[in-house]
Amino acid sequence: MASFNKVILLGNLTRDPEVRYTPKGSAVCDLGIAVNRSYTLDSGEKREEVTFVDVVLWSRLAEIAGEYLKKGRPIFIEGRLQLDTWDDKQSGQKRSKLRVIGETMQLLGGRPPGAGGGAAESGEEGKPARAKTTPPPKAPTANEPDDDEIPF
Repeated sequence: MASFNKVILLGNLTRDPEVRYTPKGSAVCDLGIAVNRSYTLDSGEKREEVTFVDVVLWSRLAEIAGEYLKKGRPIFIEGRLQLDTWDDKQSGQKRSKLRVIGETMQLLGGRPPGAGGGAAESGEEGKPARAKTTPPPKAPTANEPDDDEIPF
């Protein structure tokens, strides 16, 4: 019998990512995502429910998440479900947890303030960023030929 294990999530981070490294040096990142669902009851009352999902990222994906993601940021994750089981040391009972192993990730919502790298950067904390302006290109004078007029 065929089987298929695929999860697609779009939600907001519930906490800052926690990155750690295995003894062999592989990066592992644990993060939580809140996924909202809105619906309307037969009576017309609107309701919203939130599902909290634990996600694990590995390798370079884990390092990217630790570097660029913060609590509240929107994120798109594709991955697979994994059921972890263990014996609880305190109670001796069997425990289990279903979580998502992220295989691809897309950062959403643009750059957060202060991330830099764009045309708009702020020099001081808390002040709005201003775009850097450059003067318009000089118009050719009568003595300088325009690129479109060169007969080559």
